[in-house]
Amino acid sequence: MSAALPDRVDVARQVQAQRVFEGTLPLASMPRLRGSLAGSEGEARYTIEFGKDGLGVAYLALHVEAGLPLVCQRTLETFVYRVKIDQRLGLIAREDEEAALPEGYEPLLVPDGQLDLADVVEDELILALPVVPMKPGAPLEWNDPADEAAGEERPNPFAVLGALKKH
Repeated sequence: MSAALPDRVDVARQVQAQRVFEGTLPLASMPRLRGSLAGSEGEARYTIEFGKDGLGVAYLALHVEAGLPLVCQRTLETFVYRVKIDQRLGLIAREDEEAALPEGYEPLLVPDGQLDLADVVEDELILALPVVPMKPGAPLEWNDPADEAAGEERPNPFAVLGALKKH
């Protein structure tokens, strides 16, 4: 097992050796993810395991846990979105190999046999982001203060049409 995450690895060697990498990556070191976050504090804990299954399919098993600071689009408050990813990625050299992957595998294209593991972790965190971040427990209905102030005394905008119809 290795605590340090190398910049690039040779996929075939890692699969052959059945290497496992474990450690943490700071969110601040992920420039593509940072643009979607409310801040860059925190880290992602990862376990990356290379291997071959019973069918001879080379894979990368990925487990990532992180707390991502996001802005709730309903309340505009910052909250921590907990992410837990368990993904098995089938390692393929060409796109046409995707169809041969067994069920339960997501394809990971590695055309040159080299892979940046930090990029894989960052990609999976980006894919885990919600389309519209909402803080758990945020109200589901919008209350407009102008509507509350007016109360029931607002005139019906169609009342004029009713008066025209009577004539």
